[in-house]
Amino acid sequence: GDGDIVVATTRAETMLGDTAIAVHPDDERYADVVGRMVQHPFLDRTFPVIADEYVDPEFGSGAVKITPAHDPNDYEIGERHDLPMITMLDKEGQVTEDCGEFAGLDRFEARRRVKERLEEEGLLVGVKEHVHKVGHSSRSKAVVEPMLSDQWFVAVRPLAEKAIASVKEGRVRFVPERMTGQFLEWLENLYDWCISRQLWWGHRIPAWHNDETGEIKVQSDSPGEGWTQDPDVLDTWFSSQLWPFVVFGWPEKTPELDTWFPTSTLVTGYDINTFWVSRMVMISEHLLGVEPFSIVHNHGLVRDEHGKKMSKSFGNVIDPLDLIAEYGADATRFALLRSASPGADVPLAVDWVDGEKKFANKLWNAVRFALSNLDGTTPGELPSDERLTLDDRWVLSRLEAARAAADAAYDGYDWPVVCRSLRSFAWNELADWYLESVKVRIYGDDAQAADDARAVLAAVLDQLLRLLHPVIPFVTETLWRALTGSDGGRDSLALADWPSQLRARDEDAETAFALVQDLVTEVRRFRSQNGVADSVSFPLTVATGQRELLEPHTTLLASLANLASIDFVDEADDDPSLARVLFDGGVATTPLAGLIDVEEELERLRRDKEKAEGSLRNAEGKLANDAFVSNAPEQVVQGERDRVAELQQRIAELDEQISTLAAL
Repeated sequence: GDGDIVVATTRAETMLGDTAIAVHPDDERYADVVGRMVQHPFLDRTFPVIADEYVDPEFGSGAVKITPAHDPNDYEIGERHDLPMITMLDKEGQVTEDCGEFAGLDRFEARRRVKERLEEEGLLVGVKEHVHKVGHSSRSKAVVEPMLSDQWFVAVRPLAEKAIASVKEGRVRFVPERMTGQFLEWLENLYDWCISRQLWWGHRIPAWHNDETGEIKVQSDSPGEGWTQDPDVLDTWFSSQLWPFVVFGWPEKTPELDTWFPTSTLVTGYDINTFWVSRMVMISEHLLGVEPFSIVHNHGLVRDEHGKKMSKSFGNVIDPLDLIAEYGADATRFALLRSASPGADVPLAVDWVDGEKKFANKLWNAVRFALSNLDGTTPGELPSDERLTLDDRWVLSRLEAARAAADAAYDGYDWPVVCRSLRSFAWNELADWYLESVKVRIYGDDAQAADDARAVLAAVLDQLLRLLHPVIPFVTETLWRALTGSDGGRDSLALADWPSQLRARDEDAETAFALVQDLVTEVRRFRSQNGVADSVSFPLTVATGQRELLEPHTTLLASLANLASIDFVDEADDDPSLARVLFDGGVATTPLAGLIDVEEELERLRRDKEKAEGSLRNAEGKLANDAFVSNAPEQVVQGERDRVAELQQRIAELDEQISTLAAL
């Protein structure tokens, strides 16, 4: 009949393979033409107008040409409506014999000629610029043309049902758990899997074609003369899915397969749960009747420090081999794990790896220092409770806190918590405090006390190295062998028992030692603020309501703070010639006369105050500028606000110091 339908296409040459025009079922513009036949513009072919919900009525004219043999979406429509599938391009990219006058043309020449014919017939409504995605081969850079071809498929629905049951029944568990839903959604919506690939390299498909009859046999060996093996190879994932049991000798029934399959935990990126993990589960259930692993631990993808994907075009690629060469494998590993929350992407910066190299060095130096003072003591039993000093009880309690936190984090695959808890204990507690406090006994005259200190130190180091071994294996293995006298081999840290509780948490010891730490820290701050060298000893008088907690540890306090003497009193002297040191438990005083040059120190403090006031005026000026506050990034503005608060606090501290010194 009369009339026409306007359609749009980005590949005009595919008109030669059209077998339908599709419109949306609810599009009233085309309600009266659905079911009618359309005459092809310049081929002796008619085809129907069909209604399909795939069509977007708001895009273009709302009518879409359907080329089932050359577009994946059109293919699905063709399947639903039982359309003919006409192949209009061959494997050389040339138009086939079914396309009349265009037969034999290259695809791009055919595109030009089809456009010319449309213009000649007065059928070209218009040409518009349109940005869309065009697939290109990663190797040849040629435009990829979808087309029909014979392929091998696996019917996945029976396989997927078993894998779904494994997950829903808890035999396969994902960490983090949120990955479970995505995994199940993938399995529940799987199509049959195309497992053949037209590549030059791979596992050859074990199928044979009879040269005369075309009969196909699927078997491992050739049926005999007159049979040719299928030229296709298996999809990489089809081969890879066999990995969990092939490595143990399957299909042979080997001792390794009986012993080690199924495995316990698979560690992999979340991005290949669907491609690889799903197929390993499906094929293991199918061939061996059991899931290949019980836990799938998903780590994230390593990105740059700003969370941006690494790319050569962005210039932000970090080569891990370069990091290992410069900073060491342990530092690189630890820097990655400190940011590797389950399932989350991992930011990485070179500065962070450098920081973990410093931690590895700190651990190395701390343990080597301890070893030089252990006098041959190796890890063994702890001294009896009555022989443990406050610092012993404290370090053992803090070790237990770190061990419990790390154990729970290891169980939960929470690597950042593992790293933070153990790093904090090793650096901030063991190295910074216990190694200093233990010198009092090791260098003292009491042999029994020295032996007790060495026993505790050896036990703590042993536990710490075991706990750290999974995250920094190389330095810990070396140090542990030195600590225990191990020769390696089966007597290695890698094969040692996992540590258990040495001693229960001791809240009393932690409370008392926290007071010691606070007083020592404030005395050290007093030295820094007043220019008193660490080597200078001076007397200290301490007024505290917790005298019973501190006074028994006078020797320890004096050693850690390098004090000439310590006296405890009930109330602090208000003599203005005394410098006051405030701490959580009370106040300590010491005479400044003779300890510092008052006039010189006052001059220094006044210079510091003047400099701080200048910086404060500059920061307040920025915040008073409406243009700065409105246009600068929020984090920059907030940084200036924080700086103002810090400078105000610093000036207040300087005023207090100046006031104290001026009163002398």
